[in-house]
Amino acid sequence: MPNIIFSEGSGLNDSVFGKSQYPIRAIIQKSVEAFEAMSMIDKIYSMDTTKNFAEKYTSETSVGDFEDVGENGAYPKTGMQEGYSKVIEPTTWKSSFEVTQEMLEDAKYGKIKSRASIFTTSYNRTREKFAATMLAGGVGSTVTIGKKTYDTNCADGTPLFGQNHPSKTKGAKFVQSNAFKAAFATSIFDQVQEHMQDFKDDDGNLLNVAPDTIIIPNVGSLKREVFALAGSDFDPATANNALNFQAGLWNVIVWPYLPKMIGNKPYFIMMDSRFKDDYQCLPWLDRVPLSVRSDIDPNTDANVFKGRARFGAGFNNWRCVAICGEGITGTALTA
Repeated sequence: MPNIIFSEGSGLNDSVFGKSQYPIRAIIQKSVEAFEAMSMIDKIYSMDTTKNFAEKYTSETSVGDFEDVGENGAYPKTGMQEGYSKVIEPTTWKSSFEVTQEMLEDAKYGKIKSRASIFTTSYNRTREKFAATMLAGGVGSTVTIGKKTYDTNCADGTPLFGQNHPSKTKGAKFVQSNAFKAAFATSIFDQVQEHMQDFKDDDGNLLNVAPDTIIIPNVGSLKREVFALAGSDFDPATANNALNFQAGLWNVIVWPYLPKMIGNKPYFIMMDSRFKDDYQCLPWLDRVPLSVRSDIDPNTDANVFKGRARFGAGFNNWRCVAICGEGITGTALTA
């Protein structure tokens, strides 16, 4: 997350508020930095910054395999083309809070600190909720947050999590799925992992996707099952304690901002964190960091702090993630 930008407005130099600016700024800065350490956004999205109105993310189809041409053989010519592309536009987010002259005159510093902390909590929560709602909303084409509707399709024009991702070169004749319908179980988990490891590029070449991250909502029963699978050296479901080959392979992220259920059922998301960044699969764009401006309200004499930021997110390449749950519309798996 970029640094915070502060700027003073009019009427502060000769005001009682001038001396209070730096403590309030320190509270805002510290609160945002503290939340950064707990944020899951950079662990799930491909973080990026921009100075432009929007950014276009794209990919290229792969080059064909090398060929055995024999001694002194000519170089074979293989082609590649631009794959699907996605334009992501950061949007503007605003909020404000005020400190009254009466608060300062009466030394209500606890109340001032509380308002500053609530303000920064709101900013951090907004980013986290937006990121989590977008990700879970990837089971459909759009998601509504507040009064705004956001696009959750990936570059190929289908939802991030879908059964029919088409090929740029082969069209609908070659489709792949990263949405699966089944309740969580060890055998189901193994199958989703296998499907991800079999993901191919637009030309049908194996991509060597290696999922290493499990993302789940804060559901107690699901957490117990996932941590038993990912953390136990032996299979807890068998009487003879068979070796659990999944132990130690996973980074488990419990994200409380995710909706607990999709289709009234729990779910889990599997991700390849390396592939996610290498292929800019889930871009998060920071255009303008949190910029805080302070002004004196001429009608009330209050010191008003106004916060503004521009950021956005979207989905480019679906191949870094897969989702599975009983409430998911996807390819059916059997335990």
